[in-house]
Amino acid sequence: MYSYAGKIAKIDLSKRKVVLEETPKEYLKNYIGGSGLAARILRNKISKETNPLGSENVLLFMTGPLTGTPAPSCGRYCVCSKSPLTSIWGESNSGGKFGPFLKFAGYDGVYIKGRADKLVYLSIIDGEIEIRNAGYLKGMNTYETQKVLTEEIGLKNLSIACIGLAGENLVKYASIMNDGGRAAGRTGMGAVMGAKNLKAVIVSGHKEMKLAKPKKFKEVVEKAVEEIKENLLTSLYYNVGTAGGVDMLQELGDMPNKYFTEGIFSEASKISGAEISEKILVRNQHCYGCPIGCGKIIKIPKGRYKLPETDGPEYETVAAFGSLILNNSLEGLAYANYLCNSYGLDTISCGSTIAFAIYLYQQNKLSKEETEGLELEWGNIGQVIELIKLIAERKGFGKILAEGSRYIAEKKGLKGFAAEVKGLEVPYHDPRAFFGMAICYATSPRGACHLQGDMYLIDLGQEIPELNIFSGDRFNLKGRIETVIKAQNWRSIYNSLIMCQFSNPNPKLIVSMLNYATGFSYSLKGLLSAGSKIFNLKRLINFNLGISAKDDYLPEIFKQPLQGGTQGKTPKIEEHLKNYYRLRKWDPKTGKPLEEQP
Repeated sequence: MYSYAGKIAKIDLSKRKVVLEETPKEYLKNYIGGSGLAARILRNKISKETNPLGSENVLLFMTGPLTGTPAPSCGRYCVCSKSPLTSIWGESNSGGKFGPFLKFAGYDGVYIKGRADKLVYLSIIDGEIEIRNAGYLKGMNTYETQKVLTEEIGLKNLSIACIGLAGENLVKYASIMNDGGRAAGRTGMGAVMGAKNLKAVIVSGHKEMKLAKPKKFKEVVEKAVEEIKENLLTSLYYNVGTAGGVDMLQELGDMPNKYFTEGIFSEASKISGAEISEKILVRNQHCYGCPIGCGKIIKIPKGRYKLPETDGPEYETVAAFGSLILNNSLEGLAYANYLCNSYGLDTISCGSTIAFAIYLYQQNKLSKEETEGLELEWGNIGQVIELIKLIAERKGFGKILAEGSRYIAEKKGLKGFAAEVKGLEVPYHDPRAFFGMAICYATSPRGACHLQGDMYLIDLGQEIPELNIFSGDRFNLKGRIETVIKAQNWRSIYNSLIMCQFSNPNPKLIVSMLNYATGFSYSLKGLLSAGSKIFNLKRLINFNLGISAKDDYLPEIFKQPLQGGTQGKTPKIEEHLKNYYRLRKWDPKTGKPLEEQP
């Protein structure tokens, strides 16, 4: 099997049993790898009756066919399961080097079921798998866990994915952390790991990926790397990181303020990527095989928010603990980011849930008694930091916040008002700024997600002419639903390869890299067709988990017009969803895909 490791390890933690199986060749042409292949493997393994935090739920770590090869920006892995936050398809992915090292250890994926009777970790080194006691790691944060296990194992080429206190305490949006502060954050995969009493997974190995046509592959890789380096966004990400667009996104009304209720945050420039680079940056950080280097290592040498050298905040975190709560303290939000990484918390869901609570409190819809004596305030980053601790520890008001925004809204009789779709908090690209994002959020297989279709970038000018994906009027959906669908299908391919979405070489180069690596014979049209199959399969899984057309909605909060960059406009998606279902070949009443997936 060219470019695949060829094996998946199936581990039953209850029985402490390991079985090795061949990677299912019959699924590869249609579902490729990553979350596409994960969806096909898990299709009949999760149901409405599956308790996401029960021993019967399955947790699947998966790589893609380009993971561990010289292909640029393909050093990622994904984790899939039934989500404890949303009760539907759960999917998250992360960079760093864990994905390549898992393949070097000899496996395309690790399938985990059952529950250990005590805290354990998995050691996967050069094909050998051991289930080891991890009792002494209980309560350790993710940085400490990685440090202790790295010293204990004593190998140079080692990567560790682990959970912190949030995962151990089953916070519904707990993340899995690897390679320092890299996060598989969304949909609560860290809570699934914690429910299985699994603290960490260690991977290391020396297996080489055989390529179908290595010389041609190398030539195409060189062209792809050259294109990536010449891209203007690459320069932006390298120089000022993912938060480099803060000022522009504020002007466009894309970056949310005061829990999505104000169009402008006048002090946003104080928390921008440029400020990070000027005031606290130490150096850039690259994921495995990535020519971009968007990661930032920061340091705050003194003061209330003193930090050692650690991972800096990305754009989503800057919004979560900055403009969303009206905080202008760069050092404060950097410290909040550090805490979330240490505890293993998704910064998007964590920040949004806290901001929602502040909003409700300020609207007198949440009482001081309910917050257990806390007077929730806008702009108080010190208070937010204390709330992060309470969430991870599940203490006091943190017990409620640990359940997520939808839980709080339903508890308060405000169903549909929180900024969430299908239970997943909306990321920080306001659909009032880019109407295409409204459709993406409403139909994404894991709930509100900007990585299952990034129309905001397309309408900012990141066009893909080879796929007939062009920018347009950001406030108009008429005639553009087909573009949304193509963008979603294309990103489904990215999430299966697995390729970083900051990396955008010519699609024909991506097709060639995949063909020369695997020996497949995809055309560009054929690859897009596979993307459609993958997207529809995830929809079918969700339909079987209880999702229907009524769940494809835009939260009420986004139906309120704002001043500023969105010019008082709001997206109206109902009629466009009908067209979306027609083009997708989904039943207009139920939302179920009409074409059975192979």
